[in-house]
Amino acid sequence: MSAEDAGGAQPLPLEVQEAFDRVLVQAQERGVVAPLAAHARRVLDAAEASCASTAPPAPEPGGRFGMIGSSPPMLELFAMIDRVAASGVPVLIQGETGTGKELVARALHDASPRKAGPFLAENCAAISENLLESELFGHKKGAFTGAVADRPGHFVVADGGTVFLDEIGDMPLPMQAKLLRVLQDGEVRAVGANTTKKVDVRILAATHRDLPSAVASGDFREDLMFRLNVVTLHLPPLRDRGDDVRAIARAILPGIAEEVGREASISEEALAALAGWSWPGNVRELENELRRAVALSGGVIRPEDLSPRIAAV
Repeated sequence: MSAEDAGGAQPLPLEVQEAFDRVLVQAQERGVVAPLAAHARRVLDAAEASCASTAPPAPEPGGRFGMIGSSPPMLELFAMIDRVAASGVPVLIQGETGTGKELVARALHDASPRKAGPFLAENCAAISENLLESELFGHKKGAFTGAVADRPGHFVVADGGTVFLDEIGDMPLPMQAKLLRVLQDGEVRAVGANTTKKVDVRILAATHRDLPSAVASGDFREDLMFRLNVVTLHLPPLRDRGDDVRAIARAILPGIAEEVGREASISEEALAALAGWSWPGNVRELENELRRAVALSGGVIRPEDLSPRIAAV
């Protein structure tokens, strides 16, 4: 570190130069030049972050339905949501993990005539088959150990609204048969019940799996696939969305900084590094990367604050 580094392009006054030289000599004698330089960098980063926080707000990023993006694949997705939201037909949402399938499901619900009704979501891969049946269809008191009272399932609670079934490709085959009955007849039967109940629910489903391949391997019912696949929406992976990466990073950074408990901004160099990465984990991976960078940075996220695999791109 030198006086030129500290002073930038403008020359320092003589008395400041002399004082700086004395401090530098003492730091060299004590072997603390590196920690002193690191402290100076943190102070400068904090000052830049403070300036960034008082700067005029950046223009709102493009996007719709609570999603950020103006790339051609996202504009096509928004147009499809506009076209199918008002209908009551089932929609199958396909996309890689972390692309925001539940966001699309909520957008379809909020833009539909059912928006005043409930929206309930369940991850079919996250819980056991028995618990999934109880969650979706409900149960009667005494139906199994621990069933101390009647409990309505999602399909009854969401009557007049929407049920979103995430990762439906991982739903067990016996549950698929029961779901098919809901789609065909609009009826559900609680666990332990002898009667059925009519419900008016729109079903939205999502999966990262190739359902035709799952049908061919016997892991998914073909008739259920046809019932669900009236309209299919394909979510583009983040690597195919161009400059949307920059817009998303800018938009979600303030919330992540608040969550971590630090003020943070991001440099153009760091944004360029983010835009150059392939994002196999999609938006979810980007969120986690920004959390890491906020925790490690001194206030302004720079390429060296990013994961080595990303900074090296």
